[in-house]
Amino acid sequence: MNCRSLLRLAACTLVFAALPAAAALYKWSDENGRVVYGDTPPPGVKAERVNPAVAPADPNAVRDMAAKDAQMNKRQQNRAEEEAKEEKAQADAKLRLDRCAQVRGRLQTLRADVAMYRFNDKGEKVYMPAAERDKAVAESEKMLRDLSCPAVPAG
Repeated sequence: MNCRSLLRLAACTLVFAALPAAAALYKWSDENGRVVYGDTPPPGVKAERVNPAVAPADPNAVRDMAAKDAQMNKRQQNRAEEEAKEEKAQADAKLRLDRCAQVRGRLQTLRADVAMYRFNDKGEKVYMPAAERDKAVAESEKMLRDLSCPAVPAG
C-alpha cells in the first residue's frame, strides 16, 4: 500500500468518525426558563435547530501535507536516479566484459602460429611481420590490464 492510499484511507476514516459530530443540535427552553442544548428535544417543546460552530482547521495541515508530499516526491526521484545509475553501471560492466572478450580473442589469434595478413589499398595480401605481431601482442596485453579484465577460468 503506498503513501497516497494510506492518506486517502485516513481521510475517509476521519470523515466517517466526524459524522456523529455532525448530528443535529437543538436549542430550547425548559420549564424553568433555562436554555438547553441537545441532539433530541423533548416532545411538546418548541425547539430551534442550531448549527454548531465548526472547529477551526489546523492552519499548518496544508503546509505539512505539502512538505510530506515534497519529501515523498524527492525520495521517488532519488530512487529513480539510483536505478538509472545502477542500470548504467551494469551496461558499462557488460560493455567492458565484451571488450575484454574481443581483446582476448585478438590476443589468442596473435599468439597462434598462423600467418596473419591484411589487404592493402590495391587488394593485395600484406603479411604481418613478427615484430609487428609482438607489438600487437604487447598492446593487447596492456589493454587487458587497462580494462581490468577478469582472469579467464582454465578449462
